[in-house]
Amino acid sequence: PTRRSSDLFINLGAKLVIFLHIYKELGRKFFDNLHFVKWGVKFFASFGSIVFQLTINVVALASVLLGAFLGTELPLTVTQMLWVNLIMDTFAAMALASIPPSADVMNEKPRKTSDFIITRPMRYNILGVAGCFLAILMSLIVYIKGLPMAEVPTALTAFFTIFVMLQFWNLFNASVFGTNHSVFKDARHAVGMLSVAIIILIGQIIIVEFGGKVFRTVPLTLTEWIYIIAGTSIVLWVGEIWLWIQRLKK
Repeated sequence: PTRRSSDLFINLGAKLVIFLHIYKELGRKFFDNLHFVKWGVKFFASFGSIVFQLTINVVALASVLLGAFLGTELPLTVTQMLWVNLIMDTFAAMALASIPPSADVMNEKPRKTSDFIITRPMRYNILGVAGCFLAILMSLIVYIKGLPMAEVPTALTAFFTIFVMLQFWNLFNASVFGTNHSVFKDARHAVGMLSVAIIILIGQIIIVEFGGKVFRTVPLTLTEWIYIIAGTSIVLWVGEIWLWIQRLKK
């Protein structure tokens, strides 16, 4: 009887070990699949990054086109446009792709395969933000047109910097597009994006201060830099206020 009891306990123990192993493997696979699903949903939702890219495209093209109609010197040169494209197609893509998926993505409704990539909210955001940016930039062009020739190089450099900084702050808004989350929520998980944003800012400073004739820039004073960075940051704060209002509605 003692031997039978020991065999029984050994048999039960072996089955328990096997059961726990299977349970562990199933649990691991479940959470792995859940992780993949979250990234898959986030990948589809990341088409919201198109909002940023299309906005900057619309603003850049319209600025050059309307600037020509106003009879002013090209607001943005070819080399400046190359830098803008680098921000848009490389840095922005890296920044937005580096943000890990939030648990909230699992609460989103499934999308139909027939749904168009650019949704109605995306269209409103692109046209609305681009329209506001264009109003600001066109006002600057009209202002620059009335300046003495000696002040035009500095004014055009400021125009270029304001253009980039508007997109810089809009990048943060684009990172939370489609959610009601604050840009500052759980910022520690967006280290990759913050790193890319710092690279963009440092790159802009280097181009302005040392670009010279290649980028058609002249150095700006520290006061001018502070005014431009602080003034354009209103894009971020307006976005935060809008998201705060949306959260209150819920």
